[in-house]
Amino acid sequence: MDNKPDVLRRELVDVEGIPLFWGTAKEWSQVQSFETRPDDLLISTYPKSGTTWVSEILDLIYNNGDTEKCKRDVIYNRVTFMELIIPGFADGVKELESKPSPRLVKTHLPVQLLPSSFWKNNCKIVYVARNAKDVAVSYYYFYQMAKLHPDPGTWEEFLDKFITGKVAFGSWHDHVKGWWEKRKDHRILYLFYEDLKEDPRREIQKLIKFLERDISEEIMDKILYHSSFEVMKKNPSANYTTVPQSDMDHSVSPFMRKGISGDWKNQFTVAQYERFEEDYEKKMKNTTLKFRSEV
Repeated sequence: MDNKPDVLRRELVDVEGIPLFWGTAKEWSQVQSFETRPDDLLISTYPKSGTTWVSEILDLIYNNGDTEKCKRDVIYNRVTFMELIIPGFADGVKELESKPSPRLVKTHLPVQLLPSSFWKNNCKIVYVARNAKDVAVSYYYFYQMAKLHPDPGTWEEFLDKFITGKVAFGSWHDHVKGWWEKRKDHRILYLFYEDLKEDPRREIQKLIKFLERDISEEIMDKILYHSSFEVMKKNPSANYTTVPQSDMDHSVSPFMRKGISGDWKNQFTVAQYERFEEDYEKKMKNTTLKFRSEV
């Protein structure tokens, strides 16, 4: 997107009450009418919840732990971001149309905006959720470096936007709850970032079982090693360093920043924490969904 400042730092545009990137909103009918295939696998997350991590794990599973195959291209080409449309530069829907099956598809859309063909074709879906405070912090740093987003302002200003759902893809609370409810009547494996941090082997086994795959212990060890934060952070096909600096400025904050649970403690003031928790209690009181704020 070099020399195209007009596509960056633009305000978000509401689609059915959800703030989305302007290009996505402009081409919304194209996203809505996206045609799935029955063997598509959807990776769904609220932003900054372990999307790239789980994408890399799934690509490794699909390629039977062949790390060379998983370096065939960068992660955002191996797992296409369906609704990312920047007229003249990127079009997730068109990219997916030209891909051979089986396709790995990425989305950050809340459940009510997902194209209906995912339900019609009964596609398998992996949803990953992460605790809200860590997401808010990670999202703030991501907003700073990924210039497709509007300017985040100060941490205080961004936190206010996050709490009120005025960030890209809307309210975290509604997002995690919406997908949690949907799992009752659809093939959705709902995972937690904190569980993945605590015991990646156990969680990867859940993915393998969900996909009805058979993976040897030797290949499992390879997948564990190559999907670890330290290895992925150094891997140019996974760490987004191939994106031009004009679009993602890693000198401001690396795409793969810390990859830990509980980093919110380094960012929240006591007053911010108290306000956040009070709001959280209200919004999450009518759900069985429970999160851990650290591991």
